[in-house]
Amino acid sequence: MHWTDEGVVLGARKHGESSIILELMTREHGRHMGLVHGGRSKTLQAVLQPGNTVQATWRARLDEHLGTYQVEGLNLRAARLMGSSMALYGLSTLAHLLRYFPERDPHFALFETLTVLVDHLDDPDLAPALFVRFELAMLTELGFGLDLTSCAATGTERDLTYVSPRSGRAVSAEAGEPYKDRLLKLPGFLIGQTRENRPREEDIRAGFALTDFFLHQNVFGPQGQRAPDERARFVALVTAEDE
Repeated sequence: MHWTDEGVVLGARKHGESSIILELMTREHGRHMGLVHGGRSKTLQAVLQPGNTVQATWRARLDEHLGTYQVEGLNLRAARLMGSSMALYGLSTLAHLLRYFPERDPHFALFETLTVLVDHLDDPDLAPALFVRFELAMLTELGFGLDLTSCAATGTERDLTYVSPRSGRAVSAEAGEPYKDRLLKLPGFLIGQTRENRPREEDIRAGFALTDFFLHQNVFGPQGQRAPDERARFVALVTAEDE
C-alpha cells in the first residue's frame, strides 16, 4: 500500500542509529506516523523540522503497519520560525492539540486552517487571531463547535456580545445583560465586527479565554489533563501590553 500527501511536520523521535519516526498532520490522511530511514542525516534534519510542510510518500505492506516515509521539502519555514519565541511556543502547542485527534483520521478543513496559521506564526499582527480561530476549528472538528451566528435567546444576528458557557451559543448584549457575569465575552473579530488588522489585546484575551473554557470542558478535562504550559506562554506573549 502507498499514498502521497502533503503534510506539516509536528515532531520526530529517534529510532535506531540513523532513522526517525516522523509525525505529520497531512491533508488527506490526518495525523500520521511513519519511519524515515536516514532521517537523522544533516540533509533530512533541515527538512524534518516542526512547522515545515513536506510532500510525503508513505508505504507499508498492510494499512495498520507503521510504514515508511520518503519526504521532500515543500515549504521550509522552520528556519524562519525558530527565530521567534512566539512561533516556537505556538508550534509546540499545535502539536500537543493535534494529538487529541485519532491517528489517520482526516480533517481537511483543519489542515487548511493549520497551514495558514503556521505560515504566519511569527507575525504578531496575525498569529494571535489565527490561533484562536484554529482552536475554534479544532473544537468543531471534535464535535464541540460553537454557534456564533445568532443569539441563543432571541435569534437575532445583531449586537452579539457574549457566549453561553452552557450551550456554546452566542448571546446578544440586551439578552445577556442580566447574566453578563456568568457569560463569556465574544470578541468582535470572530464574527466580523472589527476591521482592524490586529485586534486589541483585550479582544485577543477574550478569544483565548473563550477557547480555553471549552477546551477544558470538552477536551482536556474529560481526559484528566490540562492545557500545555506552552499555550500559556504563547498567550502571555501575544497579549502583553505595549510598553
